[in-house]
Formats: sequence, structure tokens, C-alpha cells
Amino acid sequence: MQSSHAVSAVSAVFDEPNLIADAGLVPLVRLAESVGLPALVGDRLRIEDADNGAGANPTAKVMTLVAAMCAGADSIDDTNRLRHGAMGRLFGGVRAPSTLGTFLRAFTHGHNRQLHSVHRDFLARLARATPLLPGLEQVAFVDIDPTHRRVYGRAKQGAEVGRFKGVRTLHPILATLSTPLARPVIAAVRLRRGKAADARGAGPFTAEALTATRQAGASGTVIVRADSQFYNADVVAACRRANARFSVTVRMNPHVAAAISAIDEDAWTAIRYPEAFVDPDTGELVSDAEVAETTYTAFTGRKKAEHVTARLIVRRVRRLNAEVAAGQGELFTAWRYHPVFTDSPFEMLQAELQHRQHATIEQVIADGKSSALAHLPSGDFQANAAWLTLWATAHNLLRAAGALAGTFHARATTVTLRAHLVHVPARIARTARKFTLHLPERWPWQHDFTDLFAAAHAPPAR
Repeated sequence: MQSSHAVSAVSAVFDEPNLIADAGLVPLVRLAESVGLPALVGDRLRIEDADNGAGANPTAKVMTLVAAMCAGADSIDDTNRLRHGAMGRLFGGVRAPSTLGTFLRAFTHGHNRQLHSVHRDFLARLARATPLLPGLEQVAFVDIDPTHRRVYGRAKQGAEVGRFKGVRTLHPILATLSTPLARPVIAAVRLRRGKAADARGAGPFTAEALTATRQAGASGTVIVRADSQFYNADVVAACRRANARFSVTVRMNPHVAAAISAIDEDAWTAIRYPEAFVDPDTGELVSDAEVAETTYTAFTGRKKAEHVTARLIVRRVRRLNAEVAAGQGELFTAWRYHPVFTDSPFEMLQAELQHRQHATIEQVIADGKSSALAHLPSGDFQANAAWLTLWATAHNLLRAAGALAGTFHARATTVTLRAHLVHVPARIARTARKFTLHLPERWPWQHDFTDLFAAAHAPPAR
């Protein structure tokens, strides 16, 4: 590609009042309205005692923040993106960044709990109104994982130097909901201090994620997947109270090692993975392994009522012993063991494969860090907690839009969804009371955009 005109023949003037940069927000906002997000906010979120009217009209402020995040806002100032060109003709109630910042800083822990309720109900409504989670009534997976978000500035409440030396972070925890046919959506999120232990509050958080999962329509088998930091009695108990299954990585300890050593050598099943994956302990690519299982009783250090007996599925990976003489490594092989404690109803190899697919939650975290979680923008901890929940709401709205747009976009990342379906420039034309969006000719994804637009603007089903 090259310029088609001389430099002197091209100029730029910001003077067109009928243009917008993000026409995809039209069907997105309409979709949010049709499933009742404004009504949920108006009914649940009450910030009545805030100073300077900060809590007034929370519906308009939440809708502004969610729409801005769908368009890629990663700071409060970025919400100004919604105040250009003809946006004021298409949308009412758009609030200024200064107003939104004051609104977020008015949040308390109780207000954030109200916002969590809005998020859960909105997800449930999206799941009923769109093909967001196909197969949810049969099998669903809830994945739990923490992450750290680096922040700057000494005034950030809750930011601490923890796991990463010299780096101040806040410490969110996420729970995603997915099916074998659908990309993950976010069932629950929490913001924690930078030094908070990975499993801090994991039991109640698991219970809340499972409540959201059932509320969204998961009536079949639900399996909670997590890494070893969530191998504790509280998480397993929360799963059992909610009639859900668990699949949790186990750290090696003498009891687990003894259980593995008791497995008969003939019980190991050799498998070859079609696509090599990275060993989380060594960083090596793994394409061959062996899998076996045994029965194991966990949490024996607690009172007997809390003991749990279930399956211990173990994957072992062959690794040559680098310390032996050259050429003799095959005679002195060593094994790396990866045990998983689970009560999954699926057969061994399928259960082991499903557990490794827990890594899908990393894509959700990466999506967040490339958009609204690039920063946690406020110095106030509760404001950042609200920002985190609003990002989760925007993420789910984008995923629902992708599901309505078609098969490709149902599985695309949120970065792709914004590039293909949201960041579409349009010129607004008005005839009497009717607006027409004139979109770019030969837009590569015009059919998917049209499907999304038609679905979002369809009259509600009776």
C-alpha cells in the first residue's frame, strides 16, 4: 500500500458533525437494553448518600462506562470517545469522564455487591436471549484463576509489592463459564489487595460463581477447574454444596507421591497429543505422556467429616536424565508427574483433557489486559473494584454480540470483535424521524455486522 496523492494535496479537518467512529455500539447498546441492563442497574444499584450527587442516575453512568469499555476504553478519560461527531444524536445520557470518575469513587463495598448482583442477572439474561452458551444445559465448566495487574502511583489503595519483586500490583480473581461449544464468559470477579494469597476467599467465591452458573441455565453437569493454589477443602466443599464436580491440580507431597508410587506400571496408558503443549514446570513442549488413575483421600489433616475421597488422575511426562553419560539417557529416564484431584464423571483420558483446557481462562485474562484492564484507573480501591465488574459486564456483552454475529465471531477474541464489529465508521442521515447509518462499502465483515444489527433490533419475543 502507498499514498495515492502528493503530500500537498492531502489535508485533515475535524468538521463533520454526521460521522461516528464506532457504529457497532448501536446494536450493542440496543442489545444491552433489550435484555434489561438499564432496568437492573436502576433497580439494584443505590448510591443515595454520596456527596455532590455522585450517585444520581446510576443507569446512565453504568451504560456509559460499559459502552466505552466495549469500544476499548482502558481509562476514565477514554470514555470521552463517546462524545464525538453524531454520537449525541444516537445516544442520550452519555456522561463526561469527570462525572464518571466521581461516580466510581462513590462506591463502597456494599455498592460493589449490588453491582455483582447486576452482573450475575445480566449474564443470565444474555444466556437466555442469545446463543451465548450453547450446550449449557448439558455440560458446563467453571474455571477459577487469579491474576496480578501492575499499577503505578503510591496513592493506589490496596496496591502492594507481593509476588513480583519491586512491582506494585492489585490482585483480581476471576471465574469464567464455558461449554465445549462456547468461548468463556465471566461468571464472577473480585478485586483483592496485591499481597492477598491466591486462594483468599476462594470458598465463598467458588460458591458465588456456581450460583451465577446455575442462574445462567446450567442444569446439567458442572465441573469447577482450578490450579493447585485452589486445592483446599473450602473449594471442594463449595462445589459439593452446589451439586457441582471439581477438577483441581494437586501439588506433590508425600501422601500424593505415595499414592502415585502405588499405581501398577501396567495401569499407565500412553497418549500422544495432536498439538504439543507447554509443560508448566519446565517450559518444555510436550507431545507424549502417560496417564493413570487411582483413588485418593484428601484433606486428612482436617476433621473426618471434611475428608474427601475421589479420583487422582496423574499425567506423567518422560524427561531424559541430563546427569547420566551421553547416549544413556533412555536407560535412566525420569518422570514429571502432574496429579489432578477430581470427581469428574467422564472417563480418564477425557477428564484429563478437560482439565488441561482450564487454560482457556488465560485468554479471558489476556483480553482484559489488552483493553479495560490495561489500567485500574482510580486511586480508590472500591472504584477499581467497580471498574473490574463493569469490564466483566462489557466482556459478556461483547461475547453475546459475537454469538449473534455468526460462527466466526462467536469464537473470536474481544480484540477482534471490536475491530470487526464495533470500530465501524458511519455517516448518519436523518429522514423525518428515522436515522440511517451509512457504513463503508465493501466492509469485509458487513454480513456479520448486519446479522448482529438485525438480531439486536428485532422485536422482543413474546
